[in-house]
Amino acid sequence: MKKIKSGSIIMLVSMLGLWSCHKDLDRFPTNDLTADLVYKDINGYTGVATKVYSAMALTGSFGPGSTDLAGIDAGTSDFLRLWWKAQTLSTDEAVVAWNDPGIQDFHSMNWGSTNPMLTGLYNRSLYIISVVNEFLRESTADKLSSRGITGADVATVALYRAELRFIRAYQYWVLMDLFGNPPFITEADLVGLTPPKQITRTELFTYIETELKAIEAEMGAPRSLPYGRADKAAAWSLLSRMYLNANVYTGSAKFTDCITYSKKVIDAGYTLVPNYSLLFLADNHKNTTENIFNIQYDGLNTQNYGGTTFIIHAQIVSGQTGAEFGVNGGWSGIRATKNLPELFPDNTGAADSRMIFFTGNPKEITSVSTAAEGWPSAKFKNLTSTGTAGKDPSGTFVDTDFPVFRLAEMYLNAAEAQLRGGTGISAADALNYVNIVRRRAYRSDPPAGNFSSLALSEMIRERGRELHWEGLRRTDLIRFGQFTSGSYLWPWKGGIAGGTGVAEFRNLYPIPAADLSANPNLKQNPNY
Repeated sequence: MKKIKSGSIIMLVSMLGLWSCHKDLDRFPTNDLTADLVYKDINGYTGVATKVYSAMALTGSFGPGSTDLAGIDAGTSDFLRLWWKAQTLSTDEAVVAWNDPGIQDFHSMNWGSTNPMLTGLYNRSLYIISVVNEFLRESTADKLSSRGITGADVATVALYRAELRFIRAYQYWVLMDLFGNPPFITEADLVGLTPPKQITRTELFTYIETELKAIEAEMGAPRSLPYGRADKAAAWSLLSRMYLNANVYTGSAKFTDCITYSKKVIDAGYTLVPNYSLLFLADNHKNTTENIFNIQYDGLNTQNYGGTTFIIHAQIVSGQTGAEFGVNGGWSGIRATKNLPELFPDNTGAADSRMIFFTGNPKEITSVSTAAEGWPSAKFKNLTSTGTAGKDPSGTFVDTDFPVFRLAEMYLNAAEAQLRGGTGISAADALNYVNIVRRRAYRSDPPAGNFSSLALSEMIRERGRELHWEGLRRTDLIRFGQFTSGSYLWPWKGGIAGGTGVAEFRNLYPIPAADLSANPNLKQNPNY
C-alpha cells in the first residue's frame, strides 16, 4: 500500500460529496442510488477504504489546494499538521515564529474555543470518523449480498471493516486525549435526524477499549498486510498507549494492562532498526521491523503542505540549506526550546545519536518570533538512506512517512508501567527494555554511561529523547503532572520568557464554539 494514490479515489469521493462535518458528523447523501454506484463492486469498497487511510495524510482529494474541511486554510488542514501542533507547540519541544491565526496561543497556553487550529483538528478527526461510519453502514452482510459481492471479496471487505474500525478508534482516542468529551456517533446512528450526543471521557475510553478488543481477532497478523495498513499490532499499540494514560482519562490506573499489550507487540517479532536516523528518512517505509503503523506520504501522490512536508520545511532556518534535507528550502519556523536538547546528558550528541539538532543558532530563545534563536530538530529529512532526495522534482513535497506507533514506544510504555506498579514484567525486565532503546541510541553494547538503574523521574526524560517531535510530548507531560504545573518550566510556557505555570483546566482543550452553537447536546469543558 506504499504509497496511497489520491487520484484513484477522486471519482468516488466526488460522487459521495465528502465534506466537512460539524453538526451531524456525517454529511454523506442518503440517496441509495448514490451509495449503490459507489459500492457497486469490490473496487468501490477498496476506493472508500483508501479514502479513509488517505484522509489521515491529505487535506482533500484534488491536490494540495483542496480540503475536506470548511473554515480553514487548505494548507494547514491535514490531520498530522494540526495534531502535531497541538501536541508539540504547547510543550517544551518547540516554538514557532509565525503568526498564523491561533498558532501563538499554544506557547501562551491561552487558547480559547474559537482557535482555528483546534477547531480544524476537531473537525478533521470527526470527518474521518464519519467516513468510517458510512463505510460500515454500506458493508454489512445484507448490503454485500444485495450487491452480488461474494466469496473472497466478502473476506476482503471484512478485513477492511476491522482496519477502519481501528482508524475510527484511533481518531476517537485523539478526541478523548485532547478534548475529553466530544460528540459521539457510530454507524448504528441514523444520519442527520438528531444532533449527536456527547460522550464522557470515561465512557469513550471504555468504548475505544471495547472496540479494539472486538476487532483484534478480525485484523491481520502483525506484519502480514501490505505496508501502511493497520494490523493487530496497531490495535495492541493503541491499547498500550491508552492504558498507560488511563489514570488521566478515567481516574483508574491500568498499568498491568499496559504491560500486557506492550508485550504483545514486543513478542510479535519486531526489532529496533539499528540506526535511529533511518526511522525518519524518505525511504523509512523499509523499516518494517520497527514501524507498526505510519501515516504515509509521497512527494508525487500525496501532495499537501501539511504532514512531514510541513515538519521538514518548517524546521529549516537560516544557516541550513534545503539540500541538507532533500527539499528546495526552509520556512524558518519551528525550533526546540532549550529544554529539549538539555534532556541529553552531554548536550552535544557526541554519545547519543538521537541528539539531532542544528546548533548554529543560539540555544536561548529571547523572542519567539525570530527563527534565528533556538535549535531546530533535524531528525526528519526527505533524503533516503543512500542520500538521495525524494521523488518530487520541485523539492516541495516529501516522501517521509510519519511514525504513529513504533516498537521503541512499546518498550518505554512497558517499563514505565512497571515502575508505576504494573505487573507482568520484573524490574529487571523494565530496565532491560529501556536499555535496548538506549543501546541503539548510544551505538554501544554494553551501553556507554551508567544504565544500571531506572527511576520514574528518568522515564519522562528518556521518552523526550527517544520520541521527540513525534507528537506525544503533551500527553506525556500531562501524565507526569508537568504540562500545566509551575514545577516544570520551559521558555515561553504560558507566554512568559522564563515560563510560568497555568491553570490545570488547560490539560484539556475546549470544545470548539461553532459545534457548541450547532449542537445543543454539547457542554463545554470546565473553565472555557
